[in-house]
Amino acid sequence: MTPGQSLYFAHLAYPHAEELLGAEHAPVLFLPVGATEPHGPHAPLATDAIISQAMCERAAERLAADEQLRGLVLPAIPFGVTRYAQAFPGIVHVDETTLSALIGDVCRSLFSQGFDNLVVANSHFEPDHVATLHNALDQVEREDERTVGFLDLTRRERAQRLTEAFRRGESHADRYETSIVLAARPELVDIDTMKELPYLPINMAKAIAAGKNEFEEIGLTRAYAGAPSEASAEEGNATLDLLAEMLIECARAIVDGTGGRDQPGLFGRA
Repeated sequence: MTPGQSLYFAHLAYPHAEELLGAEHAPVLFLPVGATEPHGPHAPLATDAIISQAMCERAAERLAADEQLRGLVLPAIPFGVTRYAQAFPGIVHVDETTLSALIGDVCRSLFSQGFDNLVVANSHFEPDHVATLHNALDQVEREDERTVGFLDLTRRERAQRLTEAFRRGESHADRYETSIVLAARPELVDIDTMKELPYLPINMAKAIAAGKNEFEEIGLTRAYAGAPSEASAEEGNATLDLLAEMLIECARAIVDGTGGRDQPGLFGRA
């Protein structure tokens, strides 16, 4: 692969970035968004950002031979609105206004150069974080009259396409998330600790709906839910294929002008 064929937007030299604007294949830029917070005693603080990055990479790889689109991955935003894990060390929280401004500025900077096709991939599901992403994209749509793609995995129809563990609402450092990290960055998972963790059948979505807003209050006394001991790289790779498929669906709709922006799902707007 030559430098101009990189999957990573920031790895291009500026002449290669300029060439994208007049290329036969419409460039689609994927923006990974995550958080830095505890994910059990076995998985890295960067779990959410790793998942978002991996799904964007998988989508860009699958588009490498596409006849219409070229996918490129933007540098990840590794910080999010994250208060639920505040009782644990390692959390890096940013305020809603900070995240919203950053998302808006990134979109407008790219739009001003002619990069019109953007898709946000998020893997951090704290309600205020998801709502902030929607609010930021709403503002871009109102002020710039541009639609930014967004895959909101808190929507029921999205969740139904994913794993049973995800559908059970256990998606924090659980089998679902740990499997993807094992597929993408296996060296960052403490396998011995992972295998010893007992199953915690906690539906986080229901707990949040009931008004609980801290991990310990929800029952995540070690900052994980579900059954991370059952995680595998094989399952993670299969899940990444599904996530990439959904991202590509958003990308095609953005380019075609037929959609690509999921409306708020489980948690709605702030």
